Amino acid sequence: MMKSRIRIGSRGSRLAVVQAEIIRDRIQTAHPECELEIITMKTTGDKILGKSLEAIGGKGLFVKELDLALQDGRIDLAVHSLKDVPMELPEELPILAYGKREDPRDVLVYCPGLDGMPEQPLIGSSSRRRMLQIKALYPEAHFQGIRGNVQTRLKKLVDERMDATILAAAGLNRLQMTGLAVRYFSVDEMLPAAGQGILAVQGRRDMDVSLLRGIDDAESRVCAIAERAFIKELDGGCTSPIAAYGEMKEGKILLRGLYYREEDGSWFKDADTGEIHKAEELGRSLARRMRQRGCLK
Repeated sequence: MMKSRIRIGSRGSRLAVVQAEIIRDRIQTAHPECELEIITMKTTGDKILGKSLEAIGGKGLFVKELDLALQDGRIDLAVHSLKDVPMELPEELPILAYGKREDPRDVLVYCPGLDGMPEQPLIGSSSRRRMLQIKALYPEAHFQGIRGNVQTRLKKLVDERMDATILAAAGLNRLQMTGLAVRYFSVDEMLPAAGQGILAVQGRRDMDVSLLRGIDDAESRVCAIAERAFIKELDGGCTSPIAAYGEMKEGKILLRGLYYREEDGSWFKDADTGEIHKAEELGRSLARRMRQRGCLK
């Protein structure tokens, strides 16, 4: 069993802390004898808000400092939104548990005071995945880059006179801010980022993970493996507009994917179903099939 004092690392934003608290409370409930502490730190990705993630090195900058703290032994576990975790992880710092998935959908949030979408809305988003798909729903939309935590983005809507932004439903749910959502996009309308809604608990490879058995959700793990295999097969990082979403259907995995062609900016979606024990293979095979179809365009 893990030592009785467990230090949980987290980014410093309110949402990140709430997510760390979710994991802390689940461990505490199952193991009341443990002393648990949340240690927050500001990551490079949180510090540099004026540039796109692609320009500064990708979403790996959201976990870099936490990775170092794990390696140095300053923390024992790190809690992340899985969608922010790079596809390639240090071998010595694996994901030890996948929390039960929250609502995976994206939502539309208006600027305070706005009661409807203008004919040519200015939407705050730095996500190419979201921009591609929202353009199909609102063809006249224009975009302006926006980054930061939920509170920062809401302030920027007002300060920079944008009409709306798109956020993850999971984050609003965890912050108890669901009242801000004016439209929930179905996963067919807006395919989520791989891992969206799932909390990842990362630790050192040689750790005893007995405390995490009650946290690891089998369905989330299987879907996450399929989704991340799809992205990795296409060499897509966290800033790539490609996307994947898996869900359990009648004892199998239904995996949806979004493929993007850098050559001409075209994109399309497809799906496939596979056996649970072949989640990784399903992700790779769907990616290969979609890449072949994309090459024929």
